[in-house]
Amino acid sequence: MGWSEFAIAWIVFFLTHSLPIRPPLRPRLQAVLGRRGFTVAYSALSLGVLGWLIGAAGRAPFVPLWDWAPWQARVTMAMMLAACLVLALAIGRPNPFSFGGARNARFDPARAGIVRLTRHPILLALGFWAVAHILPNGDLAHVLLFGTFAAFAALGTRLVDRRRKREMGAEWQLLRNATMQGPAVPRPESPGWALVRLAAGGALYAGLLLLHPLVFGVSPLG
Repeated sequence: MGWSEFAIAWIVFFLTHSLPIRPPLRPRLQAVLGRRGFTVAYSALSLGVLGWLIGAAGRAPFVPLWDWAPWQARVTMAMMLAACLVLALAIGRPNPFSFGGARNARFDPARAGIVRLTRHPILLALGFWAVAHILPNGDLAHVLLFGTFAAFAALGTRLVDRRRKREMGAEWQLLRNATMQGPAVPRPESPGWALVRLAAGGALYAGLLLLHPLVFGVSPLG
């Protein structure tokens, strides 16, 4: 199919990530599936289309841009460990500055954890994942794939900041100032839960190493 499947996969990816969350479609889907059902269905659809997109990049015509070298795999593994730990520390915790936060009304600036270091940790994890996979995949299709995600992660921080500032007004800056105060090492929401999250991030990393050859046919370990 040449580049056709890759192009179609991109179109489907953007449509499935934009249309279901826009009014009036989202309220209708939530009414049918329920809020939890909508979240599960949307997440499953997103992962499925992402898997297709990655597979389509592998089936696209191979246009080399640079050669592979062993050091690239080592950098990728280090960046993926960072991505897994950041994601584990960020997901499902209060964060009024970005998307994906949970129980935002309970956010404590004095115990901001990773939000003290970055307002958008999930986007940071996405950026780590994307850049990590550009290095060992020096062909045009994969550079377009992972480069697009890296650019989205970088530009997304500005877009989300702009939206949240508009929604929160002066509270955004006041809350940000309060978050930046305190000791140099940010205090977690709960030290015990921080250790649990770090352990979960390590488990995710190990799982990705084990599943990568089965899902994508390539071992990160060489």
